[in-house]
Amino acid sequence: MRIVVCVKHVPDAQSERRFEDGRMVRGEDDVLNELDENAVEAAVSLVEEHGGEAIALTMGPEDAEDALMRALQMGADRAVLVTDDRLAGSDVVTTAAVLAAAITRLGEEAPVDLVITGMASLDAMTSMLPAALATRLRLPLLGLAHALDVDPQSGVVEVSRSADGYEDRLRAAAPVVVSITDQLNEPRYPAFAAMKAARSKPLDQWGLDDLASTPGGADLAERIPATRVVEAHENARDGAGTIIADAGDAGVRLAQYLLEVVK
Repeated sequence: MRIVVCVKHVPDAQSERRFEDGRMVRGEDDVLNELDENAVEAAVSLVEEHGGEAIALTMGPEDAEDALMRALQMGADRAVLVTDDRLAGSDVVTTAAVLAAAITRLGEEAPVDLVITGMASLDAMTSMLPAALATRLRLPLLGLAHALDVDPQSGVVEVSRSADGYEDRLRAAAPVVVSITDQLNEPRYPAFAAMKAARSKPLDQWGLDDLASTPGGADLAERIPATRVVEAHENARDGAGTIIADAGDAGVRLAQYLLEVVK
Protein backbone atom coordinates (compact mmCIF):
# COMPACT_ATOMS: atom_id res chain seq x y z
CA MET A 1 0.00 0.00 0.00
CA ARG A 2 1.12 3.53 -0.73
CA ILE A 3 -0.37 5.99 1.74
CA VAL A 4 -0.09 9.78 1.89
CA VAL A 5 -0.84 11.26 5.31
CA CYS A 6 -1.45 15.01 5.40
CA VAL A 7 -0.20 16.81 8.50
CA LYS A 8 0.11 20.40 9.71
CA HIS A 9 2.59 22.43 11.73
CA VAL A 10 0.57 24.42 14.27
CA PRO A 11 1.25 26.60 17.33
CA ASP A 12 1.49 24.60 20.54
CA ALA A 13 -1.87 24.88 22.30
CA GLN A 14 -0.01 25.44 25.59
CA SER A 15 2.12 28.30 24.27
CA GLU A 16 1.37 32.01 24.33
CA ARG A 17 0.08 33.02 20.93
CA ARG A 18 0.61 36.47 19.47
CA PHE A 19 -0.41 38.32 16.33
CA GLU A 20 1.39 40.69 14.00
CA ASP A 21 -0.35 42.58 11.18
CA GLY A 22 -3.52 40.62 11.85
CA ARG A 23 -1.91 37.20 11.48
CA MET A 24 -0.75 34.67 14.02
CA VAL A 25 3.02 34.51 14.32
CA ARG A 26 4.15 31.07 13.21
CA GLY A 27 7.38 29.26 14.00
CA GLU A 28 7.42 29.97 17.73
CA ASP A 29 6.83 26.80 19.76
CA ASP A 30 5.08 25.17 16.78
CA VAL A 31 4.48 21.41 16.83
CA LEU A 32 2.89 18.64 14.80
CA ASN A 33 -0.88 19.05 15.05
CA GLU A 34 -1.94 16.70 17.82
CA LEU A 35 -4.91 15.29 15.89
CA ASP A 36 -2.61 14.53 12.96
CA GLU A 37 -0.58 12.19 15.17
CA ASN A 38 -3.54 9.79 14.99
CA ALA A 39 -3.44 10.01 11.19
CA VAL A 40 0.29 9.25 11.12
CA GLU A 41 -0.24 6.33 13.48
CA ALA A 42 -2.99 4.94 11.24
CA ALA A 43 -0.84 5.20 8.11
CA VAL A 44 2.23 3.66 9.75
CA SER A 45 0.18 0.82 11.29
CA LEU A 46 -1.37 -0.04 7.92
CA VAL A 47 2.05 -0.17 6.25
CA GLU A 48 3.40 -2.32 9.08
CA GLU A 49 0.49 -4.72 8.60
CA HIS A 50 0.23 -4.81 4.82
CA GLY A 51 3.56 -3.46 3.60
CA GLY A 52 4.12 -0.45 1.40
CA GLU A 53 5.08 3.16 2.05
CA ALA A 54 3.75 5.94 4.28
CA ILE A 55 4.50 9.46 3.02
CA ALA A 56 3.95 12.48 5.29
CA LEU A 57 2.92 15.63 3.41
CA THR A 58 2.48 19.20 4.60
CA MET A 59 2.24 22.73 3.24
CA GLY A 60 3.74 25.55 5.25
CA PRO A 61 6.84 27.64 5.97
CA GLU A 62 10.28 26.05 5.95
CA ASP A 63 10.21 25.33 9.69
CA ALA A 64 7.22 23.05 9.07
CA GLU A 65 9.95 20.47 8.52
CA ASP A 66 9.77 19.97 12.28
CA ALA A 67 6.27 18.50 11.96
CA LEU A 68 7.43 16.21 9.17
CA MET A 69 10.43 15.11 11.21
CA ARG A 70 8.05 14.09 14.00
CA ALA A 71 6.03 12.05 11.49
CA LEU A 72 9.25 10.37 10.30
CA GLN A 73 10.17 9.59 13.89
CA MET A 74 6.76 7.96 14.33
CA GLY A 75 7.46 5.65 11.41
CA ALA A 76 6.64 7.44 8.16
CA ASP A 77 9.02 6.38 5.38
CA ARG A 78 9.30 9.67 3.54
CA ALA A 79 8.19 13.29 3.88
CA VAL A 80 7.39 16.13 1.50
CA LEU A 81 7.17 19.82 2.40
CA VAL A 82 5.49 22.22 -0.03
CA THR A 83 6.73 25.68 0.84
CA ASP A 84 6.65 28.92 -1.11
CA ASP A 85 6.47 32.57 -0.06
CA ARG A 86 3.48 32.95 -2.38
CA LEU A 87 1.51 30.54 -0.18
CA ALA A 88 1.49 32.83 2.86
CA GLY A 89 -2.05 33.44 4.09
CA SER A 90 -3.61 30.62 2.05
CA ASP A 91 -7.17 29.63 2.91
CA VAL A 92 -8.46 26.05 3.06
CA VAL A 93 -9.44 26.01 -0.63
CA THR A 94 -5.95 26.99 -1.76
CA THR A 95 -4.35 24.62 0.75
CA ALA A 96 -6.44 21.74 -0.60
CA ALA A 97 -5.48 22.64 -4.18
CA VAL A 98 -1.77 22.66 -3.33
CA LEU A 99 -1.90 19.40 -1.38
CA ALA A 100 -3.90 17.79 -4.18
CA ALA A 101 -1.26 18.85 -6.71
CA ALA A 102 1.47 17.39 -4.50
CA ILE A 103 -0.44 14.11 -4.11
CA THR A 104 -0.96 13.99 -7.87
CA ARG A 105 2.77 14.41 -8.39
CA LEU A 106 3.45 11.61 -5.91
CA GLY A 107 0.90 9.53 -7.82
CA GLU A 108 2.90 10.03 -11.01
CA GLU A 109 5.81 8.24 -9.31
CA ALA A 110 3.61 5.31 -8.22
CA PRO A 111 -0.14 4.99 -7.52
CA VAL A 112 -1.41 6.36 -4.21
CA ASP A 113 -3.91 3.97 -2.61
CA LEU A 114 -5.01 6.00 0.41
CA VAL A 115 -4.92 9.60 1.66
CA ILE A 116 -5.34 10.00 5.41
CA THR A 117 -5.92 13.23 7.35
CA GLY A 118 -6.71 14.14 10.92
CA MET A 119 -10.18 15.35 11.82
CA ALA A 120 -9.12 19.00 12.29
CA SER A 121 -6.16 21.28 12.86
CA LEU A 122 -5.99 22.79 16.32
CA ASP A 123 -5.25 26.30 15.01
CA ALA A 124 -8.09 26.96 12.57
CA MET A 125 -10.46 24.14 13.63
CA THR A 126 -12.53 24.36 10.44
CA SER A 127 -12.48 20.58 9.69
CA MET A 128 -12.99 21.57 6.05
CA LEU A 129 -9.74 20.34 4.51
CA PRO A 130 -10.59 16.61 4.11
CA ALA A 131 -13.72 17.37 2.08
CA ALA A 132 -11.99 20.09 0.04
CA LEU A 133 -9.06 17.77 -0.65
CA ALA A 134 -11.29 14.87 -1.70
CA THR A 135 -13.21 17.21 -4.00
CA ARG A 136 -10.02 18.49 -5.58
CA LEU A 137 -8.70 14.94 -6.08
CA ARG A 138 -12.10 13.72 -7.28
CA LEU A 139 -11.98 10.88 -4.75
CA PRO A 140 -14.56 9.50 -2.29
CA LEU A 141 -14.37 10.84 1.27
CA LEU A 142 -14.87 8.62 4.31
CA GLY A 143 -14.96 11.18 7.08
CA LEU A 144 -14.58 11.20 10.87
CA ALA A 145 -13.71 7.51 11.12
CA HIS A 146 -13.22 6.00 14.56
CA ALA A 147 -12.51 2.56 13.03
CA LEU A 148 -10.67 1.79 9.80
CA ASP A 149 -10.32 -1.49 7.88
CA VAL A 150 -8.43 -1.89 4.61
CA ASP A 151 -8.35 -4.96 2.38
CA PRO A 152 -5.39 -4.53 0.00
CA GLN A 153 -6.42 -7.48 -2.15
CA SER A 154 -9.91 -6.21 -2.98
CA GLY A 155 -8.96 -2.54 -2.65
CA VAL A 156 -11.91 -1.91 -0.32
CA VAL A 157 -11.72 0.60 2.52
CA GLU A 158 -14.32 0.52 5.30
CA VAL A 159 -14.79 2.91 8.20
CA SER A 160 -17.11 3.27 11.16
CA ARG A 161 -18.23 6.68 12.34
CA SER A 162 -20.78 8.24 14.67
CA ALA A 163 -23.02 10.86 13.10
CA ASP A 164 -26.28 12.45 14.25
CA GLY A 165 -27.04 9.68 16.72
CA TYR A 166 -26.31 6.91 14.23
CA GLU A 167 -23.40 4.50 13.93
CA ASP A 168 -22.48 4.40 10.25
CA ARG A 169 -20.45 1.80 8.39
CA LEU A 170 -19.17 3.21 5.10
CA ARG A 171 -17.29 1.51 2.28
CA ALA A 172 -15.47 2.76 -0.81
CA ALA A 173 -12.99 1.44 -3.33
CA ALA A 174 -9.45 2.78 -3.14
CA PRO A 175 -8.07 5.29 -3.83
CA VAL A 176 -10.00 7.21 -1.21
CA VAL A 177 -9.56 10.07 1.28
CA VAL A 178 -10.15 9.17 4.94
CA SER A 179 -10.27 11.59 7.86
CA ILE A 180 -9.97 9.98 11.26
CA THR A 181 -10.82 10.96 14.81
CA ASP A 182 -8.63 10.68 17.89
CA GLN A 183 -10.72 7.66 18.95
CA LEU A 184 -9.15 5.46 16.26
CA ASN A 185 -5.84 4.78 17.97
CA GLU A 186 -3.23 5.83 20.49
CA PRO A 187 -0.27 7.45 18.72
CA ARG A 188 3.08 5.86 19.52
CA TYR A 189 5.87 7.74 21.24
CA PRO A 190 9.02 7.24 19.16
CA ALA A 191 11.99 5.62 20.83
CA PHE A 192 15.48 7.09 20.59
CA ALA A 193 16.42 4.66 17.81
CA ALA A 194 13.42 5.81 15.74
CA MET A 195 14.34 9.45 16.29
CA LYS A 196 17.88 8.76 15.10
CA ALA A 197 16.70 6.76 12.08
CA ALA A 198 14.38 9.58 11.00
CA ARG A 199 17.36 11.79 10.17
CA SER A 200 18.36 9.50 7.30
CA LYS A 201 14.88 9.28 5.75
CA PRO A 202 14.15 11.36 2.62
CA LEU A 203 12.54 14.76 3.21
CA ASP A 204 11.83 16.60 -0.04
CA GLN A 205 11.02 20.27 -0.37
CA TRP A 206 8.87 21.47 -3.26
CA GLY A 207 7.75 24.92 -4.36
CA LEU A 208 4.87 25.99 -6.56
CA ASP A 209 7.10 25.80 -9.63
CA ASP A 210 7.73 22.12 -8.91
CA LEU A 211 3.97 21.48 -9.09
CA ALA A 212 3.39 23.49 -12.25
CA SER A 213 3.45 20.43 -14.50
CA THR A 214 0.73 18.60 -12.55
CA PRO A 215 -2.93 19.02 -13.58
CA GLY A 216 -4.05 22.43 -12.27
CA GLY A 217 -0.60 23.14 -10.87
CA ALA A 218 0.14 25.96 -13.27
CA ASP A 219 -2.82 27.94 -11.92
CA LEU A 220 -1.86 27.68 -8.24
CA ALA A 221 0.28 30.81 -8.14
CA GLU A 222 -2.59 32.88 -9.56
CA ARG A 223 -4.80 31.97 -6.59
CA ILE A 224 -2.41 33.48 -4.04
CA PRO A 225 -3.44 35.19 -1.86
CA ALA A 226 -7.08 34.14 -2.00
CA THR A 227 -7.93 35.76 1.33
CA ARG A 228 -6.67 39.06 2.75
CA VAL A 229 -6.87 40.35 6.31
CA VAL A 230 -8.74 43.65 6.17
CA GLU A 231 -8.68 44.39 9.89
CA ALA A 232 -7.80 42.55 13.09
CA HIS A 233 -7.61 43.69 16.69
CA GLU A 234 -7.34 41.95 20.02
CA ASN A 235 -10.37 41.91 22.29
CA ALA A 236 -9.18 43.12 25.69
CA ARG A 237 -10.93 41.94 28.83
CA ASP A 238 -13.21 44.53 30.41
CA GLY A 239 -11.92 44.91 33.98
CA ALA A 240 -10.41 42.34 36.28
CA GLY A 241 -13.60 40.31 36.64
CA THR A 242 -15.56 39.42 39.74
CA ILE A 243 -14.26 37.02 42.38
CA ILE A 244 -16.84 35.20 44.52
CA ALA A 245 -15.38 33.72 47.68
CA ASP A 246 -16.98 30.42 48.64
CA ALA A 247 -18.62 30.60 52.07
CA GLY A 248 -20.97 27.75 51.36
CA ASP A 249 -23.26 29.78 49.11
CA ALA A 250 -20.96 30.47 46.16
CA GLY A 251 -23.13 28.42 43.81
CA VAL A 252 -26.22 30.46 44.61
CA ARG A 253 -24.33 33.75 44.35
CA LEU A 254 -22.83 32.71 41.02
CA ALA A 255 -26.29 31.85 39.69
CA GLN A 256 -27.58 35.23 40.84
CA TYR A 257 -24.63 36.96 39.17
CA LEU A 258 -25.33 35.18 35.88
CA LEU A 259 -29.03 36.04 36.02
CA GLU A 260 -28.68 39.66 37.13
CA VAL A 261 -25.42 40.83 35.56
CA VAL A 262 -24.56 38.59 32.63
CA LYS A 263 -28.18 37.87 31.62
